[in-house]
Amino acid sequence: MDFIVKLASGFMNLFALGGAQFVSWVTGIIPQVLMLLVLMNAIIALAGEDSVGKIAKVCAGNPILRYAVLPFISAFMLGNPVALSIGRFMPEFYKPAFYASVTYHCHTNNGIFPHINAGELFVWLGIANGVTALGLDVTPLAVRYLLVGLVANFISGWVTEFTTIYVEKQQGVKLNRSFTKEEA
Repeated sequence: MDFIVKLASGFMNLFALGGAQFVSWVTGIIPQVLMLLVLMNAIIALAGEDSVGKIAKVCAGNPILRYAVLPFISAFMLGNPVALSIGRFMPEFYKPAFYASVTYHCHTNNGIFPHINAGELFVWLGIANGVTALGLDVTPLAVRYLLVGLVANFISGWVTEFTTIYVEKQQGVKLNRSFTKEEA
């Protein structure tokens, strides 16, 4: 009988912990993301959607700009997860690959720019604590992580682009690769 009571108590505690986590999100990450979205939309409104669309159009025309420069700038300026929303300005064909690249930028740039992904900073700090325990400076590691990340994130975007081509052929669909008047 005691076992059943403990099992039921543990089961209900699981939901209590889930509720506590949800409350922490409501008072922590959700308002932060909301404010970042408000800021991004305000910047886009001030600059004009046409201007942002033109920047996206220039970036969409070059793989290095598309999967290295634009995702890096998006991650640096907007942080995770708002950086992902810049993909809305890309043609449909490039959106999956842009998403892949910008998602990784939100991780690999965290050592030098911790504001990009504050929710995952504990991973970098765990590594940094190990490095500092050896009496070493973490800056060279952070720079290497950033540089390797730039290359790896570009490759991730480009490979996802080739995967998109494969899926297009497999599914018999053709995604839009150019800007329409509504997008540019």
